[in-house]
This record gives sequence, structure tokens and C-alpha cells, in this order.
Amino acid sequence: MKEETMTFKVINDEGQEIECEVLFTFESDETKKNYIVYTDNTIDEEGNTKVYASIYNPDQDETKLLPIETEKEWKIIETILEELQNETAKNTEE
Repeated sequence: MKEETMTFKVINDEGQEIECEVLFTFESDETKKNYIVYTDNTIDEEGNTKVYASIYNPDQDETKLLPIETEKEWKIIETILEELQNETAKNTEE
């Protein structure tokens, strides 16, 4: 069964429309905010897929992505990404 891929379009700093793929969304109990983690499927110099995160309000009709501004929020997101990476690596080994 194929998983449904959620995508959205953003306009970058150069005015180009870029399609992004939603990796996951979550609400933090700690900050009481909703976060979206996504990628434009570009690769960095080290060969890793670039991943981005923003704050969003799931109750708004038009989603507006807001910047993550605190170190605490980045730590929460990094922890979740590490857990997912470890889980994926574990599943690949089995």
C-alpha cells in the first residue's frame, strides 16, 4: 500500500516556486505550538537531504509558516529527528 505524500509549495528568496514534501507534523506539549518538518529534497555538500522546520497553525485555512526562534524549540525538533533516524536505521538492519 502506497503512503500518501503531502506536499505544498513555497516561494523562495529568489521568487521561485518550490515544492516541499511534509515529513511530519507534531504538537509540542512543552511549547503548546504546532510544528511542521519538511524537505525540498535538495542535498547538502555532505550528501544529506536538507530538512526544514517551521511553526504553523493547523486551524488556519491558509497555512503560514513561522520561523522557529528559540534554542529550546530546535532541541525538541532535533530530538525527534534523531529518534526517527535511529528507528529507521534499526528497521533497516532487521
